Amino acid sequence: MESYSVIGALAHTFGWKETWRHTFLLAFQSLGIVYGRLSTAPLYVFMSIPREDIISEQRVYELFSFVFWTMTIIPLLKYAFIVLRADDNGEGGTFALYSLLCRHAKVGLHPNDRSANEVMKSISAPASKTKVESRARRAIEKHKSSHYLMLFLALFGSCMVIGDGVLTPAISVLSASSGFERSMSHIAHKIASSQRVGDDIAKAFKRYVPVPFACAILVGLFTLQHYGTHKIGFLFAPIIVIWLFFISGVGLYNIFYSDHQIIYAVSPVYMYRFMRNFDHQGWRSLGSILLSVAGSEAMFADLGHFSKKSLKITFVCLIYPALILCYAGQAAFISKNWRVFEDVTYLSESVPGAFLRHIVVLLSLLASAVGSQATITASFSVINQCLALGCFPRVKVIHTSDTMNGRVYIPDVNWLLMILSLGIVIAFQDIARIGNATGLAIISGMLVTTCLMSLVITLYWEKSLFVSACFLLSFGLVEIMYLSACMSNFHKGAWYLVVLFVFSMTIMLSWHYGIMKKYEFDLQNKVSMEWITEMSPGLGVSRVPGIGFIYTDIVSGIPAFFSHFITNLPAYHQVLIFVSFKSLPVPCVPQKQRYLIGRLGAKDYKVYRCIVRYGYCDNIRDTDDFEDQIIRCIGEFIALEENDLESLTSPEGRMIVVGNPMLDGNALVPIPEMNSNLASPRLSNNGTQRTLSSDSIESASAPVTKRKVRFMLPPESPKMQVSVRAELQELVDARESGTAYFLGQSHLKVRDGSSFLKRFLIMTYVFLDKNCREPPVALNIPHAALVEVGMVYTI
Repeated sequence: MESYSVIGALAHTFGWKETWRHTFLLAFQSLGIVYGRLSTAPLYVFMSIPREDIISEQRVYELFSFVFWTMTIIPLLKYAFIVLRADDNGEGGTFALYSLLCRHAKVGLHPNDRSANEVMKSISAPASKTKVESRARRAIEKHKSSHYLMLFLALFGSCMVIGDGVLTPAISVLSASSGFERSMSHIAHKIASSQRVGDDIAKAFKRYVPVPFACAILVGLFTLQHYGTHKIGFLFAPIIVIWLFFISGVGLYNIFYSDHQIIYAVSPVYMYRFMRNFDHQGWRSLGSILLSVAGSEAMFADLGHFSKKSLKITFVCLIYPALILCYAGQAAFISKNWRVFEDVTYLSESVPGAFLRHIVVLLSLLASAVGSQATITASFSVINQCLALGCFPRVKVIHTSDTMNGRVYIPDVNWLLMILSLGIVIAFQDIARIGNATGLAIISGMLVTTCLMSLVITLYWEKSLFVSACFLLSFGLVEIMYLSACMSNFHKGAWYLVVLFVFSMTIMLSWHYGIMKKYEFDLQNKVSMEWITEMSPGLGVSRVPGIGFIYTDIVSGIPAFFSHFITNLPAYHQVLIFVSFKSLPVPCVPQKQRYLIGRLGAKDYKVYRCIVRYGYCDNIRDTDDFEDQIIRCIGEFIALEENDLESLTSPEGRMIVVGNPMLDGNALVPIPEMNSNLASPRLSNNGTQRTLSSDSIESASAPVTKRKVRFMLPPESPKMQVSVRAELQELVDARESGTAYFLGQSHLKVRDGSSFLKRFLIMTYVFLDKNCREPPVALNIPHAALVEVGMVYTI
C-alpha cells in the first residue's frame, strides 16, 4: 500500500496521469489516515450537548439543520472543492499556504540570502508564469508588519493543530470508553440477582471504568506511533469502512422508524428559527455542533500523502453521505425520545437491539483510536515543518517511510502529547468540557486557513480582490459565528486550549526570536576572506593536512567564531569547506539542485563554500553519507568550474548547482570499502551513523563494521586539465589525512536595560537550547574530530 502513496506523490510532482485503480487504492488508504476523525465525530457531537439544552423536538430539528449545513459548507465546499486546489507542489496545511505566500508575495521572515533566493527559479516549475504586480502585493511586501502577521497566523494555526492533537485523543477515547461502560452496566443489570445489586455494579462501572479504560487505550495508542502512519492507517481502514456502513445503516433505520420528518430539517428555515429565538443556552450548543466537522483540516494537511482526486472522491461519495445519514438518524431518534431516556444523546442508544448496541460499542473503541491517529500524525507533520523553518526547538525526527518524506514520528513530542492527553482525561472526566476546548481549537485553525487562503486567492491565483473578499466573508462569517459560540463556553473547559496555546506559542516565538538574533549577530560580525589572507602572515597562520568542515548559518563571509578561533590558535586545515543549511519555502528540493558550491578567495587557498538547500519536508542532515556527498560535490565543482553553464553570481565569486553524476568521468570516483576499526582516527572522521539497536551488539569489545567511502581520481582523460587533476588530487589527499569539524557554540546574553519581553524571550531560548537535542550535524560527528568554539553573543 505504501507504493500507491508514492505514486500519488510522484503524480503531484511530475504531472503523471493518475489511473482510476491507483485513485481508488489511495482513497481506501485515506480512510485509515485522513477521515478517521470525521467518521468518529458522531460519537460525541450530540453527546457533548448539555442535556438541559435539548428542550423540545423543534430544537433537535434546528440543531440537525446546523449539522447538515455546516457539513456542507465547511468540509464539502470549502475544503473539498476550493482549499484542496491550493497545494504547494502536492503538500497541504497551514505552512503550505504560508510557503506559497513567502514565494509569491515575498513575506518570509526566515533568514535567507540572495544566492538562495536566486536559485528558486530553478526549483520552481518551469511553466510558472511571472506574477503580475498589484496594489495588494506591493502593499503587503512594503509593510513589515504584514510579514509578522502572516508568520503569526502560520504559528497560530500550528499551535491549534498541536492543541487538537492533545484534545482529540482524549475526547474520542473517553467517549468510546463511556459507551463501553454503559454497555457493561446494561449487561450487569441483566445478570444481577436483584435491581439493587445491578445498580451498585453500574455505579462501580461508572466510577472506575471510563477514565482508567480511556487512559489504558491512550497509552497503547501513543505506544504504537513508532510503527508509522502507513501501517497503522492501513490497519484501521477496513474498520472505518465497516464503521461508516454500520452507522449510516442505523441512521437510515431511525429515519424510517423514529421520525422521517427529520429530512425536512435540511431546510435553512430551521436555522433561521434558531437564530430568531436566540438565547444564550441554545447558542452555547453550537460549540458542540462544530465538532461534526472535526477533522476537515486533515483533508488539506495530509494532502501530501495522497492525491486531490482520491481525497475528493472518498469524501463526496462515502464520508459525506454516510455521516449525513448517521446524524439525521440520531437526530430523529432524539426528537422522539428526548423525554424518555436520560442518555438519549449517546450514539449507542439509537442503535436498535442489545446485540447491535454491544457491536457498535466495540467498533467505536477501534474507530476512536484511528480518529485520534489523524490528529497525532498532523501534530508530527506540523512540528517537522516548524523545525525546518526554525520555529521549534530541535527534537529527534524519525522518518517512518523511505519514500514519503512527510511521514515522520517524533518520540519526544509523542510522549508529551500522551502526558497532556492523559492529564485532560484525568482532570476533566467530562466529555462536554473537553468538547468545548476541542471546538475552539477546530474553529481557530479553520479561521487561520480562511485568512491565508484569501491571500493565496489574490496573490497566487491572481484573482480579483472581490473574489478573495467573497471567500473570506462567506466562510469567515460562518466560522466567526461558531467561534463566538465556543467562546461562550470559555469557562467550561475551553480555557484549557488557551493554556496550551500560550505554552506552545511561547516556545515557538522564543526559539524563532533567538535564531533570528543569532543570525543577525553573525551577519554583523562576519569577516571577509581577505581578512584571513591579510592577517595570516602577521599571526603566523600555518596550514595542516586534512579537511576542515566549518558549519555556519551565514552564506557569505567568514563566521565570527572561526575568525575568533584563528586569532587564538593560528592554524587551519589544508582544505576548508564552509557548510550552510538553508531552508527554502518549498516542500522538497530535488537532489540535483540541492548543493550550491562556490570558492572563497584564490584557488591556492583551497577554501570552498557549500550551501545545502532543503525544503520543509526534506531530511538531509541525518544521512550516513552526508560528508561523502559534499566531497563528491566539491570534486564535481572543481571539474565544472572552468566551463560551467549554470553558475550563479555571488559576492565571493561564481557558485554552481551540482548534484548530477558526471557522465564523462571527470570527477572523483567513490570506492566503498568495509572497515571495522572504529577507533582509528581515519575511520572516526567518516560521516554519520545510524543508531544501533541493542540486539545488534554482540559484545562491548566486538568491532562494529562500518562502510567507509574513499575517493580516487578518474583515469587519465585528455578532457581534464592538469590544474584540475592536481586540485582533485589535493582534495583526495586531504580526505585521506583526516577530517575535523568546527561548530560555533553560542552563549546569548541580554544587554543591560533591555525590556522585560526581550529578556523573557532570550531566557526561554537559552533554556530550550541547553535542554533540547544537539544540532543534527553535531550528533553525527565523532567526538575526537569535533572542535567547538564558544562565543558570547550580546543581544
